[in-house]
Amino acid sequence: MSLEKQDLQKLQTPLLILAAVIIVVISLFGAAQYYNQNQEVALQNQQNLLNAARQRNQLSGAEKDMITEYLPKYQMLISRGFVGEEQRIEWVEHLREQHKTQKLFGIKYSISPQEKYTPAFAANLGGFTLNRSVMKLELDMLHEVDLLQLTEALSTENSAPFILRDCEINRLNPGSQLSNQLLANLHALCELDWLTLREPATAQVSSAP
Repeated sequence: MSLEKQDLQKLQTPLLILAAVIIVVISLFGAAQYYNQNQEVALQNQQNLLNAARQRNQLSGAEKDMITEYLPKYQMLISRGFVGEEQRIEWVEHLREQHKTQKLFGIKYSISPQEKYTPAFAANLGGFTLNRSVMKLELDMLHEVDLLQLTEALSTENSAPFILRDCEINRLNPGSQLSNQLLANLHALCELDWLTLREPATAQVSSAP
């Protein structure tokens, strides 16, 4: 079967319409695909934003719980003088108070300048700086219990922490047991490390020229 020229002319318009329809369909299909892809990307972005918001909310809640739990303890350390500036006046006053309360013999003391301290037991301080001030103590005693009572009295819940690093005790007046006078039997030379924890910003300011 052969098509004549007249038949081709009659089919020309429908073929053009069909071709146009096919082009439109293909264009619409491509546009739909592009729209779907954009929608998927937009949906994924929104999901990421939602997940990030949920994560921030969870972190803020965890931080709030942490602050609620640890803030009173942190404030207690500040009030004790462990966090912040060293409190030499309070240390000396506490020492004098215990000397008077326990009716000890005379006590001599000296405090060296503050220095950074990196002990093995405090490997991770979270950005804080640990410092120490060495106090040297010299005192006469009737017996060793005087020194134990003094250090226990200095180490109370309301005082800054310290480490009794070194203590040398020598005997005095070997014949004092036969005397009626109240004389010292022992002489102690000790070193205490008063510890102070400095916040990162405070440590940077204090170390600046």
